[in-house]
Amino acid sequence: MLAPFSARLLAWFDNHGRKDLPWQHDITPYHVWLSEIMLQQTQVSTVIDYYTRFISTYSDITALADADLDEVLALWTGLGYYARARNLHKAAQIMRDQYHSEMPDTLDALIALPGIGRSTAGAIMALAYQQPYPILDGNVKRVLARYAAIADWPGHKIVEQQLWQLAEDLLPTTRNGHYIQAQMDLGATICKRSKPLCQHCPLQEDCKAFQAGDWQNYPGAKPKKSIPTRQTHWLVARSHNGSILLEQRAHKGIWGGLWSFPEFDNASELTTFSQQNLEAEIKNIEVQTTIRHVFTHFKLDILPYLVHSSVYGQQIDHNMTFCWYTINDALRLGLPAPVKAFLKLLE
Repeated sequence: MLAPFSARLLAWFDNHGRKDLPWQHDITPYHVWLSEIMLQQTQVSTVIDYYTRFISTYSDITALADADLDEVLALWTGLGYYARARNLHKAAQIMRDQYHSEMPDTLDALIALPGIGRSTAGAIMALAYQQPYPILDGNVKRVLARYAAIADWPGHKIVEQQLWQLAEDLLPTTRNGHYIQAQMDLGATICKRSKPLCQHCPLQEDCKAFQAGDWQNYPGAKPKKSIPTRQTHWLVARSHNGSILLEQRAHKGIWGGLWSFPEFDNASELTTFSQQNLEAEIKNIEVQTTIRHVFTHFKLDILPYLVHSSVYGQQIDHNMTFCWYTINDALRLGLPAPVKAFLKLLE
């Protein structure tokens, strides 16, 4: 008789599961929460160094809550999806003020915090509190969709509901944390998006996709949309002593809260601003090579204009979001990846 889904998965985990990741050494609700947020749409290999640096700087919820958001964003630079860092900071402050710097221990209270959805809350409940809650991250969606041959894109509400129901139905009564970790590990190492290692999978005997030989059909692909291309113009102003003008972006939207080169819709606006505020002559404005940066929903073509300015150390238009920095100091700020790369070129 075939063993239950959970029993086979746990037996596989005992022999092959990942047990030496940094956040598995000292399992606390804070460590689980931080790792789960970092792992959203990001590979484990990328997250490890960021997680280690983050924990060494902010060892607990109080340290994170008391930190300056600029410093948090600086540590996050390069990890992408910066709303995650802003929500981490905001949630930490709520927990400091309302929960005595402790993570809530109920699903609903966790979901009420910024940046925590049902799956992340379920992971915290299972991994940190050993409670029987399912998760539905990308790896688990793929495992379950193939196992039960649930077609169509999981982003469709009805498909997502089917997957949640199956995830709940398969929950074991014991070893909840190991079971949830096993699901994630199986999706990451065996039931991979392409070239899955089906011959090594503990679920192959009743996996419908494996039995039918059509694993590539599950889960269904996201409907394709054309990705638009946008354009922006960077003002890369450099003073006589080599300092660079940066502007802190609004806390909402793309690169929210990060420091970036001032942006303009067109070269004319950039030139006018430079002449009026930086005392830059047109002959001192040099167009640089266009940079292409790809986001999830659009492509951005960035046209940098290097401007040699005789102005330094004063407010610009009385807007305190502008500030001059040496390149070394700028590289310690929270910066979008292309801004950081360009600064290093200037360095």
